Amino acid sequence: MLALFYIFIAVALGVSFWQITRVMNLRNVIATDDDNNKQGKIALGFMVFLYAMMIYCLLAMNVIMLPESASLEGEHDDTLFNITFILIGIVQFIMQFLIFFFTYKYRGNKDKKALFFADSHKLELIWTVIPAITIVLLIGYGLWQWNNIMYVGDDENPIVIEVYSQQFRWDARYAGADNELGLGNVNFININKQNTMGVDMSDPKAQDDKQVTELYLPKGKKVLFKFRSQDVLHSAYMPHFRAQMNCVPGMVTQFSFTPKFTTEEMRQNPEVIAKAKGINKIRLAKGEDPYVFDYLLLCNKICGASHYNMQMKITVVEEEDYKKWLGEQKTLAQVIK
Repeated sequence: MLALFYIFIAVALGVSFWQITRVMNLRNVIATDDDNNKQGKIALGFMVFLYAMMIYCLLAMNVIMLPESASLEGEHDDTLFNITFILIGIVQFIMQFLIFFFTYKYRGNKDKKALFFADSHKLELIWTVIPAITIVLLIGYGLWQWNNIMYVGDDENPIVIEVYSQQFRWDARYAGADNELGLGNVNFININKQNTMGVDMSDPKAQDDKQVTELYLPKGKKVLFKFRSQDVLHSAYMPHFRAQMNCVPGMVTQFSFTPKFTTEEMRQNPEVIAKAKGINKIRLAKGEDPYVFDYLLLCNKICGASHYNMQMKITVVEEEDYKKWLGEQKTLAQVIK
């Protein structure tokens, strides 16, 4: 499919260059009615081709889309995306038809005289007010969703996790029994003492924190992530949870979400099964090991040569399994001496 796309681009560029040279050569030649009829029919033919390509992409390319959101908050992201996509799709289909149909209908003819049409206040009002109202509603919904993931109420009592980025790896730190993270700063980094996240061990709140290299999250429990960066600008991206936030050196950023499917439940999702089947077909042909779905934390900023490999596995389990796993992890006070 990718090869076909490249061929299409090459052909389109070639045709464009050919047409430009023709226009330059014929700019002093008055087009005849036959020329205008021919160009009008070509416009209709291109309209049919364009619609066929759009419909094909909507149906055949749908397999590359992400499955349904794995977080409760992400459902609103999907809703906002679908509303925007449908609105743009409707406008696209209508406008493309009008552009090419009118190109054919009002093609040049020596027996017809062009109509001079200055303006219409009614039309101006319609195509100004309707888009303005639509944009205000979409932005309002987006701002509500932004607040929904950025700010957590005191009554929600979320799990607090710090995600620490550096070229080219992730580390994570879970708040202890007090559910408060100890202070952190790059000045406290001490590789010899295994303090790789720069935690201030003189802070009493840091003693029961737990540092890990893999994220475990409980299903149905809100999680508040706090992000720091050691070196350059990174971007914490969890695509299946519809969550992304920049990790900025010198400051703490955050977002929150509530997982709604365990990893095992997501593996049984029909869309995930279909995608895994397609991926494994390619991997089998290359002699590679089969792919098994996992949630991932990725870096979505080009942060250096190994940016593509900067990822961390995320495992979502039932709350009882999460508590058991967390209880098995050592505290920083036990690790850093």
